[in-house]
Amino acid sequence: MLLRHTKKASESIERKGLTINPAKTCQPVGAMYAALGVHGCLPHSHGSQGCCSYHRTALTRHYKEPVMAATSSFTEGSSVFGGQANLLQGLSNIYSIYEPDIVAIHSTCLSETIGDDLGQIVGKARVEGQIPEGKHAVYAATPSYVGSHVTGFSNMVKGIIDYFAYKTEEVKKQLNILPGWVEPSDMREIKRMLKMMKVKYVMLPDTSDVLDEPMTGKFKMFPEGGTTIPQMASMGDSIKTIALGEWCSKDSAIHLENKCKVPFHIADMPIGIKATDRFVQVVAKAFRISVPDSLTKERGRLVDAIVDMQQYLFGKRVALFGDPDQCISLTEFLVDMGMKPVYIVSGTPGKAFEKRMASILDKKVPEAKYMNGERADLFLLHQWIKDEGVDLIIGNTYGKYIARDENIPFLRFGFPILDRIGHSYFPTVGYMGGLRLLEKMLSLIMDHEDATVAEEKFELVM
Repeated sequence: MLLRHTKKASESIERKGLTINPAKTCQPVGAMYAALGVHGCLPHSHGSQGCCSYHRTALTRHYKEPVMAATSSFTEGSSVFGGQANLLQGLSNIYSIYEPDIVAIHSTCLSETIGDDLGQIVGKARVEGQIPEGKHAVYAATPSYVGSHVTGFSNMVKGIIDYFAYKTEEVKKQLNILPGWVEPSDMREIKRMLKMMKVKYVMLPDTSDVLDEPMTGKFKMFPEGGTTIPQMASMGDSIKTIALGEWCSKDSAIHLENKCKVPFHIADMPIGIKATDRFVQVVAKAFRISVPDSLTKERGRLVDAIVDMQQYLFGKRVALFGDPDQCISLTEFLVDMGMKPVYIVSGTPGKAFEKRMASILDKKVPEAKYMNGERADLFLLHQWIKDEGVDLIIGNTYGKYIARDENIPFLRFGFPILDRIGHSYFPTVGYMGGLRLLEKMLSLIMDHEDATVAEEKFELVM
């Protein structure tokens, strides 16, 4: 394979204008995923049919579920004269044929480059009747040539909140939970924890029972899951917003505060012990309640498993890549277990990444290298690994090539995972999610040990 010819980082020339194997995908994929977490919502890609097909394919391959979406189907004429006519006709067709409650429109490279104004077009559609009475259309600008799928997710959630949330005179004793880009199973796990704490909440988006809907033998264009319109409208009256992940959820929380005066708290994604502790504590403080014993026991089981398995975890060198919100919490979890996350890359830009990594790593893993943005790609990660190897790689499916070339155990985590199943059904957030991550890491490390250890050291009990 060509990857075997990758040079060490110490032997290479610094790249300034080239990204190789980016650790991200494009904004519209994230916008489409966010829209799927709203009940009765049909995502709409304002661009070419090929763009929409790619976005749907990326999500379908990851979740192993059909992803429904519409497109403006740009032609050469649309690319020159603008896509307004396509979108107006498309909205008319969508509402009459598929009958969604909401159409969530996101732009693409093409429509952004030619300068289509989604706000103006949607306004015209309302005036001219392409959006029927009682139906809704939201939109977000998501050009693929900046940001990443995480940015697109954030922009769409912000657009949904901007349209639906409003403030009344009634204050509702409920929390707004902005979960960020996590799996349907993770959203379900967060809701389970909140239920254990007897907390009322609204989660936006919520892809549980949408992209992991049970097989019933009947096709549903719009599954039962997803955040409902009344729930989204009530977010302006909540007592607090907890935004999980600075990249995924911060902008939406700020916008909701500016619009409806709902105070917010930015928390790390609850992956691992400390991040989950902080999430549980901020929920308990907001509602002035005690943490239930059942949740404390779950934490204790995770701690016990880490203590029992410390001999296999301590000092293991780890390389990871993925979304910044996930990488930050996961890095902290690895450090807490005595492991050494030595190489971390994320293709999503943002100035806070290196600052957070420094606060987690500089004193405990001073040899660590980390980077995010355009040049933080899998080629760089492989170069670092070539310099000095690791015991485990964590990241999406695209890391399998490096893992195969270097004969390193590989834990699939993040988006997209194209060659395995389970990620949409088993959580990695919360204490139970931490236990699953721990089990998967241990199994990979021990399987590799069994496969490579000398014959005279091969043991039944490790």
